[in-house]
Amino acid sequence: MKKTLLLSGVLMTAVFFAFMILSPAKLGHFVYENATDLEASLYGFEPHVIDIGEMNISLYHNQLIHKETILMLHGYSSDKDVWPRFARHLTDSYNIIIPDMAGHGETGFDKNWDYRAPAQVQRLIKVLDKLNIEKVHVIGNSMGGFISAHFAKMHPQRVLSAALIDPSGIHTPQSSPMEKLFKQGNNPFLVNSRAEFDDFYAMTMASPPWFPGFIFDAVTEKYIKRKDELLHIFPYVHGFDMLDNSLHEITVPTLLFWGEQDQVIDVSGVQVWQTGIKGIQVKLWPNVGHMPMLEIPQQTALAYQTFLSQLN
Repeated sequence: MKKTLLLSGVLMTAVFFAFMILSPAKLGHFVYENATDLEASLYGFEPHVIDIGEMNISLYHNQLIHKETILMLHGYSSDKDVWPRFARHLTDSYNIIIPDMAGHGETGFDKNWDYRAPAQVQRLIKVLDKLNIEKVHVIGNSMGGFISAHFAKMHPQRVLSAALIDPSGIHTPQSSPMEKLFKQGNNPFLVNSRAEFDDFYAMTMASPPWFPGFIFDAVTEKYIKRKDELLHIFPYVHGFDMLDNSLHEITVPTLLFWGEQDQVIDVSGVQVWQTGIKGIQVKLWPNVGHMPMLEIPQQTALAYQTFLSQLN
């Protein structure tokens, strides 16, 4: 508690002085970049960097090494900071690893890296090997769900269970609003202005958490700056290695979460995963969008914990 109060006080003091001297966008960058690490640390996570040879993988880790491990994977254009509010409800019982995958967050981007899902899986295997972790529960959202499914298919001997949250990687029977924009040649992830970011953000969640405007200014700037990088990565996560015809190869215990108001990937995708994976458990969330772990973190974590408890 004393550490929490001390860290919070230091940050608030820093924010006060930053507010006095920085522009709104620069203030947003300062608060976002510092507050996310602070919040993660309050939940028991510390930042680490793992050298896998090809690159250095940035991650959060709570280092409960004698517990079962959960590997949490973020979506396209996102980073590890989408997970701590969900993960905080699991930190007493599980060793948790939350990486920034290649092309994202503090791991960074290189145009020569392979961004296809199987390549991302192999990097994660190297991270686990470096940490001497043999088996994991893998959970992922969107692109992270796509990679989680590939992980379970490629390395079932390393996977205790797979949980997929509004995953990409299959063709949905019905097109989502975002898919319709893709077909029209408009990619909402490629942001050019604050107005475009606001439109994009509104599509990602039905009930997003509140942030002050200067935070959105900062995140908008990051998206604009990353536009060419995201454009480079996009085809690798939206057209290659699709799973429609190989879902039956996933044999580990699998859970599927989906927000019924998802505008990014249509909820009709549920039937594809149900048909493909034998014994898959499904939980739908009404009035929730593409990122349940951010919109309703406690409820999602409790449902996930129930699933995990059934495995023992």
